[in-house]
Amino acid sequence: MSADVEPIPLVRRQSRFRAVLRRNPATLLGAALVLFFVLVALAAPLLPLDAPTKTSWAAVRKAPSAAHWLGTDEIGRDLLSRMIWGARASLLAGVVSVGIAVALGVPLGVAAGALRGWTDAAISRLTEALLAAPFLILAIALAAFLGPSLTNAMIAIGLSAMPVFIRLSRAQTLQVMSEDYVESARAIGVGPVALTRRYILPNIFAPILVQATLTIATAIIAEASLSFLGLGQQPPDPSWGSMLNVAKNFLDQAPWMALWPGLAIFLVVLGFNLLGDGLRDALDPKGG
Repeated sequence: MSADVEPIPLVRRQSRFRAVLRRNPATLLGAALVLFFVLVALAAPLLPLDAPTKTSWAAVRKAPSAAHWLGTDEIGRDLLSRMIWGARASLLAGVVSVGIAVALGVPLGVAAGALRGWTDAAISRLTEALLAAPFLILAIALAAFLGPSLTNAMIAIGLSAMPVFIRLSRAQTLQVMSEDYVESARAIGVGPVALTRRYILPNIFAPILVQATLTIATAIIAEASLSFLGLGQQPPDPSWGSMLNVAKNFLDQAPWMALWPGLAIFLVVLGFNLLGDGLRDALDPKGG
């Protein structure tokens, strides 16, 4: 086989991708949930809402009403405003932290799978060491070391998620490197950089995309956990995790304070998980 032959029928893959999405309502539901939260987060500065940090001592722990659709919190702040601005923090943390994990993990995994030898051994031992600690425990430890802030929480989550992408990209690279078209390309003198750009990266993109989508859901939960513990977004700026931390003290008097952030976390995580599962089915080259 010539090294210039395209190994993957791109048109067929795109057609199958659309067909799978059309017949999978769960994937469409996931995409709709993700799109809804993304649009809400982007529209936050444009909506006619009170500032999320504005207090009103005349409206402390008010139940949902026409004046405050989702109610107010313990110092009279509008929960609708805080929920919408909190969505920006949660989605930003999910996307940025996964971006850090992909940017660091994929090159290391590809290098390990393509170069083998001592490079593979060193990167594999590093990955195993990081995987020895549970993801959330490692994220908490790194966030505590770096200091409490949303930026440091994103870095901690990204570094904690990095080993998953190293292991996945290494395994996918090893699989691609064993294909006949790659052997043909190497036989005619295609260098490692061109080999990676033309054959390895295009063929590992689909599983990396699926894993990134699923990991965003995990990262959102991790950010909420860190904020709940005081290691993420710092008050008075809103975060769903920190809102739950405050709400736990008022479950009897104001249950709506915990209801809305808990429901939002559930729905956005559900959305990313359903979307990720649908992408996995649609992009699976062995699926027919």
